[in-house]
Amino acid sequence: MKKYKAFIYDLDGTVLNTLNMNMYPLMKIIKEETGEDWTFEQVLKFAPYPGMKVMEELNIKDKEKTYARWVQYVNEYEEGATLYEGFNEVFEILNNQKIKQAIVSAKTLKQYQIDVVSKGIDQYMETAVLADDTTKHKPDPEPLLECIKRLNILPEEAIYIGDALSDQQASMNAGIDFGYAKWGSVIGNLSHCDYVFEHPLDILKLI
Repeated sequence: MKKYKAFIYDLDGTVLNTLNMNMYPLMKIIKEETGEDWTFEQVLKFAPYPGMKVMEELNIKDKEKTYARWVQYVNEYEEGATLYEGFNEVFEILNNQKIKQAIVSAKTLKQYQIDVVSKGIDQYMETAVLADDTTKHKPDPEPLLECIKRLNILPEEAIYIGDALSDQQASMNAGIDFGYAKWGSVIGNLSHCDYVFEHPLDILKLI
């Protein structure tokens, strides 16, 4: 079995369960912007999309301002983000084996501090490539290529673990193997994945 020098993670829907804290505020945004009442099931189709892509799909006029308001509502959401069960063990074991770990996410630095740093997860990460670190974003490979540059490894020495089509496409475009985090996905199945993980602990089968 191939041995990886680095495990790189997406955050939302992969490491963190953020579905409710993202979708309920989005329902509020849609109501404010359009006057329409969308159900939770209706907004779920936007769950795999990056934030600005959602604004485009909804034909929001002032996309950046409205997205910033959505982020504010997300940060104010009482339940907050929760770590998927099993990840504490995954992080600890990979750390003990001196395997590099990193994050590539479309989150802003402020969101990262709220959702990740506050939970102590960042202690396991050698780096985090976030929204403001690159000019292009997933599915473009730039964020992943920036990450492996920081880690000083080759694309074939890393695996990226995510739950969305944009994660898979970014991996493919960067020449990095992809592991599908099925536990957090709302899109059904993804084809042409290097690995399919049913549970976070399945990641440990690669070491």
